[in-house]
Amino acid sequence: MPSTPSADRIGFRALCLRGLLYLLLIGALMEGVFLEAEAAPLAEFSEFGFTEFTQTLLLLGATLLALATRLLDRELPHLSLLLVALLGASLIREQDMWLDTRVFDGAWQVLVTLLVLPVLFVVIRGRRAFVAELERYAATFAGGLFAAGFLTTYAFSRLYGRSIFWEAALSEHYLRTVKNIAEEVTELFGYTLLFIAMLELLLLVRRWRRRDDAPSP
Repeated sequence: MPSTPSADRIGFRALCLRGLLYLLLIGALMEGVFLEAEAAPLAEFSEFGFTEFTQTLLLLGATLLALATRLLDRELPHLSLLLVALLGASLIREQDMWLDTRVFDGAWQVLVTLLVLPVLFVVIRGRRAFVAELERYAATFAGGLFAAGFLTTYAFSRLYGRSIFWEAALSEHYLRTVKNIAEEVTELFGYTLLFIAMLELLLLVRRWRRRDDAPSP
């Protein structure tokens, strides 16, 4: 059933409230980053520090929200399944050091492959339905947020964190720690956008479901 404007639209009051909550979330995260830097100035943000740990929490939350959407959703089955795989793979990738040292070297690649390949098979098999779902998702607020988070995390943070850029910018004052902090904090913001995007998608799917379950006039 095609969506109606009232089902896709977010009310002005709700939009303002969510915007305020998202601003508070970002402010709290950056305050945590500041406290981590203040506690260990010019020390590399460790795998057990606030930034890395929060990245894991955001990815875990985004993955669980995507899974909840998958279980609740009736209209974006292929897309929601792909989102679960993408975010789950990113969550596994963030644990690469722990998996490589505590399980075996290359464990995270194996786990990502086992997760992603079956999902890709399902999505490719239903590619026509997937394309239609993607077009619909791209026109929503949640879709725009996801695109911003994806580009921030998987494109901008990688390019912004290149050593050659920071060596050129800082010249003889170059410190690898500064480069690492810039990359990790940018990545943290990207994961925050992905988390918010999954929350918005879940709320959108709930609105669709309430619309479909509402009795006909």
